[in-house]
Amino acid sequence: MHSSPAFLFQYLSTPDGLSEWFADNVNSRSDIYTFIWGDSEEQAQRISHKTNERIKYKWLNDEDDKDVYFEFYIQVDALTKDVSLIVIDFADADEVDESKMFWENQISELKQTIGA
Repeated sequence: MHSSPAFLFQYLSTPDGLSEWFADNVNSRSDIYTFIWGDSEEQAQRISHKTNERIKYKWLNDEDDKDVYFEFYIQVDALTKDVSLIVIDFADADEVDESKMFWENQISELKQTIGA
């Protein structure tokens, strides 16, 4: 990513930033985020974060009561100062390819949004 960690982190951690690339709209109250896509809404709780480095969200309305989450890591190479974004997402075995495609599209949208 051609971006500073601080600039990138605001697109991963704030409702306004997430609304620009991840969902149609995002609202938050405290650590609960509501992601809106068309007529669909999903809620997630921010369960951990370290400013400019990582943030983890847990989906709240999973019917199977599994620990379903997604996480972003910003990694900076010590020598080159290159910035990488690492996405960790829960997916059932039969959903892995679909999940990869989803994240590739979303990250492409993020890169376009921030000019990276």
